Amino acid sequence: MAGQDHFPRNVPFKPSPALVPWFIIDFLLIIALIAVCFLVPFMAVEEGGLYTGILILIGLAFIAVLFVVWTNLYYATMFYELHDDELRWRRGVLFRTTGIVPYNRITNLDLRQGPVMRLLGISTISIQTAGYSGQSVPEIRIEAITHAEELRELLRSYVRGCSGSGDGTGTGSRPVKVVEGPAASTGTGLLILDELKRIRMLLEQQNRREP
Repeated sequence: MAGQDHFPRNVPFKPSPALVPWFIIDFLLIIALIAVCFLVPFMAVEEGGLYTGILILIGLAFIAVLFVVWTNLYYATMFYELHDDELRWRRGVLFRTTGIVPYNRITNLDLRQGPVMRLLGISTISIQTAGYSGQSVPEIRIEAITHAEELRELLRSYVRGCSGSGDGTGTGSRPVKVVEGPAASTGTGLLILDELKRIRMLLEQQNRREP
């Protein structure tokens, strides 16, 4: 079957190493946008703005270094694994997250590729299941795949085998689509948001335990 050479069953696989420069480039573009739109005008108008702006730039540079370290650590934790009836995944630096997505619950497979991803030759597959159909955030994203078309078709064949649907989705009502543009670059922010949410939940649990 097409795709099984690159994505054999029961064998964990990782995203492309290009995920690291993709995350870093997206983050640096955000930092550059903040600097151009807010920091430069502030430095030019406010009294003492140049000194304050330099301090802010040093802080942003420090944050950028931390983000580069975090991205490499995050990449090292990412694994996906195809089984006979389900997709398994794990990831997370501070908080390790694992999950299972049964093929018979998959309702939509979105292939996404933004400008930076296209330059690096990678794509992301967003997977929605029956329980997540009404939400804008997919249940799982298979990030930075170099053979995304093959993997998408392989997943569709597994979905068809589990659900009996002829169109490669769990319900046959939502077509697989390709999304390009700014929407494809939101994965970095969502991953950071997931980590921050887990940190907040841990802090709230500790506060509840205090007398």
